[in-house]
Amino acid sequence: MKKILLLAAAVLTAAACAAPPTNREATTTNANSAAGAKSSAPLSEADAIAKEKQIWGDIQKKDYDGFGSMLTDDFIYVSSDAVHDKAGSINGIKSFEPSDAAFADWKFLPIDKDAGLVTYTVTVKGKNNGQEIPPQPMRASSAFVNRDGKWLGIYHQDTEVMKMPPATPAAKVEKAAPSPASTPATASTSADAVANEKAVWAALKAKDYNAFASFLAPESIEVETDVVNDKAASVKGVQQFDASKSVLSDFKTVKLDDDANLVTYTVKIPGSKPDTFHSSTIWVHRNGKWSALFHQGTPAAAMPMPMPMPSAKAAATKTPAK
Repeated sequence: MKKILLLAAAVLTAAACAAPPTNREATTTNANSAAGAKSSAPLSEADAIAKEKQIWGDIQKKDYDGFGSMLTDDFIYVSSDAVHDKAGSINGIKSFEPSDAAFADWKFLPIDKDAGLVTYTVTVKGKNNGQEIPPQPMRASSAFVNRDGKWLGIYHQDTEVMKMPPATPAAKVEKAAPSPASTPATASTSADAVANEKAVWAALKAKDYNAFASFLAPESIEVETDVVNDKAASVKGVQQFDASKSVLSDFKTVKLDDDANLVTYTVKIPGSKPDTFHSSTIWVHRNGKWSALFHQGTPAAAMPMPMPMPSAKAAATKTPAK
């Protein structure tokens, strides 16, 4: 029961911090007044962190309308149980009462002039459905986009911080895989994020780590339950497990802007513990090529997490569980 409550808190916590508020000059902002405040300036690291922290005050005040106004209509939240749409995320926070949140390990990743992403660790105290929840650190990531001069949350994902069991090593081959430092293979990519992601996993299945490395942007980061990797660490990490039997499913894409796309999907890796993950990748178009800038994986829950029952209207629009 304690574990279930912990996982429920993780869902609701991450939904609460899923999206940054718009830049508000006053305590209360309505849609009409915000419409007049246009901004074309790129999102800065300081602004992104401030926005992510500011949302907690609104959640503590139970300002759910305000929270909803901070999200794009196509907002998605990736948790261990499912991929939730905007309606499901708003309804999901209504039984959650945070009393304190401790943040650490902030990292800002610019996407382009109209999009940015922040990752961090958060440990929350509070109640869920009136019961105290044990604090559990989570790795959280939120992407923001500029829509008509307003910075809104379009994506959020959380992953429980924990040690993972040793990965099932890839089968030995007679010839060692080429080093990422050598001449990289040509990786063909496009604006089709699903096709790109399938190509990445095809390279992993073939143990072509040069090709895998060529898919990643130089500044790419990977967020997993036990680690946050830069490009070099990601390339090294994928050589520690056997992806030959991996199966991808449940693809969903969200366009951030003309030069950035997000894809979420489920990947099952037989022999791995855990063996199923909800994963997300942000692909960016730079210098004539689409590259993977960000990736996060969240182990799938063994059973659906308890969530407050949404309204009939929200239930009708809620993204089906992946």
